[in-house]
Amino acid sequence: QCTYLEVEQAEHTHAVVLSRPAWLWGAEMGANEHGVCVGNEGVWTREPLGEDEALLGMDLVRLGLERGSSAREALEVMTALLEHYGQGGSCKEEPVPFVYHNTFLLADRTEAWVLETAGRYWAAQRVTEGSRNISNQLSIGSEITAEHAGLRQRARSQGWWSGHGEFSFAQVFSLEQQPPRMEAAKARFQAGRELLRQHAGHITAETLMSILRDKGSGICVDSEGFRTAGSMVSVLPRDPTLPCVHFFTATPDPSRSVFKPFVFVAGIKPVPQVRSPTFLQDPAKQIPRFQSSVDRRHELYRRHQAALELMEQDQERGQKLLETLQELEKQGLEGMKALLEGTETPHPEELADLFFDCVEAELKFYT
Repeated sequence: QCTYLEVEQAEHTHAVVLSRPAWLWGAEMGANEHGVCVGNEGVWTREPLGEDEALLGMDLVRLGLERGSSAREALEVMTALLEHYGQGGSCKEEPVPFVYHNTFLLADRTEAWVLETAGRYWAAQRVTEGSRNISNQLSIGSEITAEHAGLRQRARSQGWWSGHGEFSFAQVFSLEQQPPRMEAAKARFQAGRELLRQHAGHITAETLMSILRDKGSGICVDSEGFRTAGSMVSVLPRDPTLPCVHFFTATPDPSRSVFKPFVFVAGIKPVPQVRSPTFLQDPAKQIPRFQSSVDRRHELYRRHQAALELMEQDQERGQKLLETLQELEKQGLEGMKALLEGTETPHPEELADLFFDCVEAELKFYT
């Protein structure tokens, strides 16, 4: 059972860790036990938006992670489900529908892909070197590695492409008149590309964390009633004997959040402090949907918000708290380096408790 509809069950699903809006089934981003990572962004294209309930892009993120043991396999799973079920339905927990199509980043230890969609149509590009970013707009030009079998025919039948010369997915399927939020995405996409270019050849987990915290570019948002809800950075060693390390904030606005490490091992300690409450009478599941609202904040989110208020009222104490939190993050990053360089071999139990312990330490600082 996905957010709005049921799809055929798979015989086997992989263990996943997800960063997700609490009201729906899917996820904005996450990873699985095989080191596959997927994240998505909303996009508006020439294809009409489906207000009929279908799969959300966030459902596809989770389905790809649960059913794909490599980035390529996740891509195949997601495109097959997209073609079969389509995408549509509201992406926001509000009575007025908010609908979009999706673009995705997929990566594993050896491969990375960008997947972009317009309705049931899609194009994918394999990333073979350097870095790649996405940001609320189509970005795959003519360098298409795989595509929907009827993609070009669709473009021709709609009069969007003559059928001659180069075929650029972004050019052909982008709206001529972009919605205002797409205009802002252009600058953000360019800024992200430039920040990555500046660090070309020596991009680390810290580099990505600093880019995700960049407010000037609009990558990190905390204004106009809109806030970066969660952030994730994953380190995927090419050496299969080394573990993948996934850092999650589990709280909004990374400029004041802590990236905490998570490693897939047996017997992971549950972390109820970052699980949102469930509701018997959930307004997201009752028809008509979203007629009332509920408080979905988990314990860490609540404490984090209370600490933000303190930071704003008492800047000196706020600054001290921020420095303490940064120290906690630094310890996590140093622990990861030691683990991946082989200078420390933690017990499996330690790794099983790692994310729990980091969340507990953060909660202590807030108290």
